[in-house]
Amino acid sequence: MTTRAGFVALIGEPNAGKSTLLNRMVGAKVSIVTHKVQTTRARIRGVALEGEAQIVFVDTPGLFRPRRRLDRAMVAAAWGGAADADVVVLLIEAHRGLTEGVRRILADLPARAGGRPVALAINKIDRVKAETLLALAEEANAAHPFVRTFMISAERGHGCDDLKEWLGAQMPEGPWLYPEDQIADLPMRMIAAEITREKLTLRLHQELPYELTVETESWQEREDGSARIDQVIYVAREGHKGIVLGRKGETIKAVGQAARTELEEFMGRKAHLFLTVKVRPDWLEEAERYSEMGLDFRDGSA
Repeated sequence: MTTRAGFVALIGEPNAGKSTLLNRMVGAKVSIVTHKVQTTRARIRGVALEGEAQIVFVDTPGLFRPRRRLDRAMVAAAWGGAADADVVVLLIEAHRGLTEGVRRILADLPARAGGRPVALAINKIDRVKAETLLALAEEANAAHPFVRTFMISAERGHGCDDLKEWLGAQMPEGPWLYPEDQIADLPMRMIAAEITREKLTLRLHQELPYELTVETESWQEREDGSARIDQVIYVAREGHKGIVLGRKGETIKAVGQAARTELEEFMGRKAHLFLTVKVRPDWLEEAERYSEMGLDFRDGSA
């Protein structure tokens, strides 16, 4: 029996549903999903099986007009993911159509995709009428020669099996790249930090989501099979520390409980999570923080 294995890059604007689709394809939560844009900072690889094919998904940061060093590094990582892949899938939102941002991506695709097959996935199809969908598909295909167009709902699963089956058939012949039971190549330390960052983003909403980062400082395996995880939440200003802690420590306590619950579910065992908040005014300009997020600090230079 012939095995196949390869890489698929999911690209699109922030909030197009890339993380939701990745999690749907893999069948587990490996990328954080929030209603905030630009929450995916690193290129997270999720591994899915489709028959004899192993599909390694690269969930790239959303493509947008970068303003800061972190933004520029994220956009460079997104296009880097497309350049490294065997197949590229552009995800667009049905109800938003060909926005200015999508048109910029379409204009850049011929040069950035480097001849790789690019499929179009129109997401959130339950939000529009059929005739709107068909018109959008026609308009997008006139702007770029997509090899296939899929109508999907990443959240509900509609059309996702067809997309996965097609992607499996596109993978090059060869041995699998990861063990059968492995769903992500991110170290658990980074996955744990991403989970905590998601809970902070959900809890704090508009207050300071891009001004903080989370690092797993230490990970100790205990004799009883549980893990002790110590994490640091870095914020840019002294005033932000109080927001993260909350009144009488309520916010950080709630975040810690939510993150620990999800971590235990993910790992299938008990976790002891300890969170500390530290002020680091220049963390957005520290190369080490970028490495921790899987980004290249040099890509952020203007």
